Amino acid sequence: MIKIVMCLRRLPTLSPDEFYRYWREQHGPLVLRHAETLRIRRYTQGHAFTDPRIAVAVDARGCRGPSYDGVAEVYWDSVDDLVAGGSSPEGRAAGRALLEDERRFIDLAGSAMFYVRDHQIAPGREAGTIEG
Repeated sequence: MIKIVMCLRRLPTLSPDEFYRYWREQHGPLVLRHAETLRIRRYTQGHAFTDPRIAVAVDARGCRGPSYDGVAEVYWDSVDDLVAGGSSPEGRAAGRALLEDERRFIDLAGSAMFYVRDHQIAPGREAGTIEG
């Protein structure tokens, strides 16, 4: 499996609540509508939050607090599936629709995007995912 990881910053015109609501209630369902066309295997949204009870882990590492508002992860079975999903006329239209929607709530220039291959080290169970 491969995935895109997008570290997202919200548009400065949106409050955090507005950003998260739009991302979850508008953009999430849009991704699901296009998932089959784009051959997306899985899509998750990670909404950033802080809590003083767990801030010690950030402090112990000398890290800053959240510089991003969240992380989106989009999974495919392979690079071939990612490329094939976006290569058809329907896939290109779906990609354009998603990008157009992202411009409504994401500061794209202030965000980061990269591709990764996961290497599972410890078993886990999934929670809070939107799957297509």
